[in-house]
Formats: sequence, C-alpha cells, structure tokens
Amino acid sequence: MAIDPQLSAKLTEAGEDQLLAYLQGADPQVAAHLATQLAAVDLNEIAATLQKKTAASDAPLQMTSPPAIRLEDAAPRISEEEAIAAGEKLLSAGKVGALLVAGGQGTRLGFDHPKGMFPIGPVTDRTLFQIFVEKLIARGTKYGAAIPLYLMTSPATHGETVEFFAANGNFGLPDSQLHIFCQGTMPAVDAATGQLLLAAPDQLALSPDGHGGTLAALVKSGCLADMQQRGLEEIYYFQVDNPLADVCEPLFLGYHKLSGSEMSTQVVAKQRPEEKVGVLVEIDGRLRLVEYSELSEELAAERDASGSLKYWAGNIAIHGVNVEFLTRMAADAESLPWHLASKKVPYCTFAGEQVEPQSPNGIKFERFIFDLLPHAKNAIVVEISPATTFAPVKNADGAPSDTPSAARAALTAIYTKWLSAAGVSVAADVPIEISPLYALDAEELKSKAEGLSPIDEPTVLGDLSE
Repeated sequence: MAIDPQLSAKLTEAGEDQLLAYLQGADPQVAAHLATQLAAVDLNEIAATLQKKTAASDAPLQMTSPPAIRLEDAAPRISEEEAIAAGEKLLSAGKVGALLVAGGQGTRLGFDHPKGMFPIGPVTDRTLFQIFVEKLIARGTKYGAAIPLYLMTSPATHGETVEFFAANGNFGLPDSQLHIFCQGTMPAVDAATGQLLLAAPDQLALSPDGHGGTLAALVKSGCLADMQQRGLEEIYYFQVDNPLADVCEPLFLGYHKLSGSEMSTQVVAKQRPEEKVGVLVEIDGRLRLVEYSELSEELAAERDASGSLKYWAGNIAIHGVNVEFLTRMAADAESLPWHLASKKVPYCTFAGEQVEPQSPNGIKFERFIFDLLPHAKNAIVVEISPATTFAPVKNADGAPSDTPSAARAALTAIYTKWLSAAGVSVAADVPIEISPLYALDAEELKSKAEGLSPIDEPTVLGDLSE
C-alpha cells in the first residue's frame, strides 16, 4: 500500500523504519487503520520525553514542610467559622463545580467493570457513583444552587459508564448538570529500543494518559469552556475510589478561597516512614508532590523538633482548583510533564504473533494532575482525618488495607457517630447507611433524629429511590 509521504517522512525521521516497512506490506485496511492512529501521534514528543528522562538529574531533593492548615493548629490563620462561611458563599452563588476522575477498572477488586459501578453501600450496596451524585444533589439543594459534575472516564470505561448513568436516570442529576468526557491516550514503546508497540496488527498499544490528562481532555471535550460559561470559580477534584470524599464541602473550599490559593490539596498525616504514599513538600518556594519511591529511607524517616515526621503530608488526591488557573495552564503545553512507567505491555509482532511478557518490557507515558501544584500561586495543603474523609477502595477483601470491607466499616462508623451525637443509640457492629439526600452531615441528621428508635439491626435512613 502507498503510504502518505508526510507519514512516511515522519516515521523515517523517528527511526521507525521497521514499522514503515510493515505498513507498506500490510493489508490495505490494516495499514489504513494504523496510519490514521499514527497520524495523531507526536513522535517527536515521545522521543524528546525519553531523552529528557535519560538525562534527568539525580541531585538530592532540597525539601521543607509545606504551607499547611493542620488539625492540631491551636490558632489557625483562618478559623473554621471563616472558612465555612467563605465556602458556603461560593456554593450559594453557584460558583463551584465537581470533577470526578473515574477512568479506572475494578480489576484489583475482582470486578470487571468501571470502578465507579462497584457496590459499596454498607446495607444497600449503592455504588460509588450513586453515593457521589447523591452528595452533589444534596449539597446543591442545601445551598440553592446547582453543582455541575464533570466526570472523566478512560477508553476502557467510557461506554459502560455512559450506559450506567443513562440506565439509572443519572441518579437524579439533571442532564444539564452532568458532563461525561473521556481522557486521551498515549502509545506505549519498547523499553529497549523506544519503538512503538502494536496491540494488534492494525492497532497501536495505547494506554490512558494518566489523571494529568484531565487538563487536555477538559479542553478537547468543551468542559473547560462550559465551566467558564457557567461562571464557575472553583472546582472540587476527587477520584472515584474514595467513598468518604466529602464532595464540595464548604470548609475545604473556604480554606482554599481565603488563602488566595490557585490549587489546594487535602492530605492525611503519615504515621510511619515506610507508608507508600506520595508526600506534599515545599521545594524552592513551590508546593510539589514527591512520590514515595523518590524518598530515601533516611529522608522518609526524618523528624522535626517535636518528633513528628518532617515529611508528613500524605497525598489523597483531593484538590481545590481555580478555574482561571486551569485556563491559564491549559494554554501552556508544558505545564504537565510526562512521567515514564516501566510496565508489562502485551504486544503484537510484525509477523502477527501475540506476546504476553513475563516481566516489564515497555514504557507507558502518564501525566499527573499534581504537577500543576508548582505553578499555582499560594498553594496550600489542608490536613483532614482519614477516619472521616479517606477510605479508598483499591484492593479485594483479604488484602492488608484499602478494601471494600474497610470502606464499609468506615462509612458505618461515621453514620454511627452522627446518630450517637443526635441521641440515638446504636448497637455494636450493626451496618448503617444514611443517604446524603436524607442528611449530609451530623448537624443535618440531628435536625431529623427526633423520634428515631434505637438501632439494633441493619438500617437505612433515606429513601434511596427518591
């Protein structure tokens, strides 16, 4: 088959001579499909990224603790009352949107569907998606202003997610408030040669471009323009695996706003140096995330004068992001660098043989949303309690941590505490579920608790079909 001269030159310049020869000798339909994919790939960007990584410096990190609002602050620079008032003002004015990153499959959970469809309700098995949408609807109702949801999928989860929401009536969220869009992809390359890998005779080996792909996808999908048209000022960003995420809660939004921060992030305090979690630190006057793999044992174990871990601020992937800041960063192609990950990448040889590697053979390219932090003015971290805000669902039951059982227990513990504070006795080890549509927090539950009987069996409060 005759190959477009521009594509031929592009492949030759990139050293992809074998791929070009394969295209020239392939079935015309196969070659045409593959050529369409290749036309959209920036081979120069891939080559430059690989070269930059090879030349990366191993200089030791010069870090300090980040600017933070901590739970233990005796005299915080912003009081809770001030922060809540500022957050409620934003919500009441309709200036807040939610951005849910939901590109992952439930593979590690033994669940062959988008992770957002995973049943996590302690009594009813409500899904992660339903819990989050109910929180948004309840928050919007409380403050009298709609909160639009921008939900980012991946190619692997997009179709099923769209169908799931349609089949469930968006769980009560109006179509005008729901925007489901898909992140981009990047080709994987052979680790030894840097050459593109094929997944099938007519298909490049593609993988999602990471949660940092959110920025480009917001632009491409029109979602960033929609945020601007709605007059949104702040976005609450969160990931799909944390059912405890207190979506668009005013306290965090208020701290973010009153600090003049363009991007803020919630964190939990690390308890042990060996915890495998990225930490937020300050480097050269800028807030940055350092992955746990980048910290030496000595740095991870370093302590301050009080005996606490010096690098304590564990990342939980919840951010407050200013819309003007997103717009500015979207115009800067280099605002989010590529990260390289060594992975086992199944591939198809030019002879058509499918290969399942037993060890890492390829490199995948990903962008991370936290790489926006160094560009943000007045960026801060806000510490939260994991008991109330963070119980990720990552591993199947039986794993040491981050399991569905642990998340359900955390939800029940929160609801039990609310009920006890409202004067309702709860028997030990009884599963409880409270729909956000019934009560968003302990204060709202207290106003509805009169007449509730003591609870000694699995209980649901709130008609989940409303």
